[in-house]
Amino acid sequence: MRRAIITWSVAAAVVLASFAGTVLILNASLYSAGGFVRSYLDSLVRHDADGALELADIGSTAVAGLASRELLAPAAMGELSDIHLVSDVEAGGVHRVTFSYTADGVDGTSTFEVERAGTLLGLFPTWQFATSPLAVIQLSVLHATDFTVNGVDLSAAEQDLASPYLVFTPGTYSFSHDSKYLHAATLPVTVTHPSGSTVAALDVQANSTFVDAVQDEINGYLDDTCVPQQVLLPAGCPFGQEIANRTVSAPQWSMSQYPEVTLQPGPEPASWLMPPTEGAAHLVVDVQSLFDGSISPFDDDVPFTASYLVTFLPDGQLLVTGRYE
Repeated sequence: MRRAIITWSVAAAVVLASFAGTVLILNASLYSAGGFVRSYLDSLVRHDADGALELADIGSTAVAGLASRELLAPAAMGELSDIHLVSDVEAGGVHRVTFSYTADGVDGTSTFEVERAGTLLGLFPTWQFATSPLAVIQLSVLHATDFTVNGVDLSAAEQDLASPYLVFTPGTYSFSHDSKYLHAATLPVTVTHPSGSTVAALDVQANSTFVDAVQDEINGYLDDTCVPQQVLLPAGCPFGQEIANRTVSAPQWSMSQYPEVTLQPGPEPASWLMPPTEGAAHLVVDVQSLFDGSISPFDDDVPFTASYLVTFLPDGQLLVTGRYE
């Protein structure tokens, strides 16, 4: 009987020791400050936005404000890998936990502030972020409103003005714009500082298709509307020639040099401007001198300068309006 008691006592001691060891191991890993942050980062790796947001406790963080949550979606999250704990430094009850990682092919580090939230089963500490792991990107979409981020199509509230978007830290968010007439080079924004704010501007410009379409519109107008007018000053056109003497034949116009189209953002949203650009038309007309009655041909290029404002009609067609000097 005594031997059995001893055996059971030893077994119980082994179990208790094993249990205590397990608790110590879990407290040093899964239930540590670093383990809590790793759980958050693992959610980002899996694109588990809901899991990451639950750990981030977005409802209690001041960084949220009025910022859009459209980028807190699985499809908008970047790629995160190679996560490693670098350090865990405690001061005043707050742990500063630093992890290294690779975000979309770029190596980086981020430091998270974590504090005790309570105890689970009286054995395991629970944690919460003392500083939100979310950050804000203040994005301005210049000269347009639509944009794409990590393959997700979105639209800014207003052109040219910064709009705040909540994002997960760490992460890389690649902004771009490609439409029928407009293009912006990809703008990668890597966010590494929890609760930080990053300013970014996506510069949308006219693409070659847009320039070619406006060039065709202008050339067609000059050819079809201006050149056929057999007058010295064609109505609604950028060129004309005043002659002091009397013309004795119908003026004949042709184009010598079409103004070469370049486009820059216009004075109003969704408008584009071709700045003053030189061109030349050719005029042939017989002129009779008022002094001696002699007749001589006027056969020469007539230089002109023209500017055009381009806007979009509701059906997506272009409206090209001349601004002649």
